[in-house]
Amino acid sequence: MLRTGLVLAILVSASAATAAESVSVKEGLRIATIGGCHDCHTEGFAESGGQVDPAKALMGSHVGFQGPWGTTYPANIRLVLSRMSEDEFVSYGHEVKTRPPMPWFGLHAMTDGELRSIYQYVKSLGAPGEPAPDYVKPGEAPKTPFIVFAPPQMPAN
Repeated sequence: MLRTGLVLAILVSASAATAAESVSVKEGLRIATIGGCHDCHTEGFAESGGQVDPAKALMGSHVGFQGPWGTTYPANIRLVLSRMSEDEFVSYGHEVKTRPPMPWFGLHAMTDGELRSIYQYVKSLGAPGEPAPDYVKPGEAPKTPFIVFAPPQMPAN
């Protein structure tokens, strides 16, 4: 019985060590890429065929998304995270709710380790840079290019 308990303890310990090792800058880049973070928050990402330019990575965009909520801009994630500790970001990732089209619910589904990896990746990118343009209320005219992110009319049920 003691031997079975010892083996179980070693397996649990090894499993925990493997999980801890998976938190990394490299894993953060992978999650940010497959999670679609770069799609909106890295200018030129789509145009480059998915190549991440570290100088521009996750610094937000001046192209807005306009819909019934107004016009929103992909935030400069480097700047947002520059104001948070890793633990604060993990809590933020599980609780944040934003305006469309940001899929904040995807952050809620991430594990603490995945959020820690994103944090470490973003922090590895360097200086935070400048903020993205401010939110523009519905009916007000944005001063930058924007994509209309709402159907012109809703289909009949």
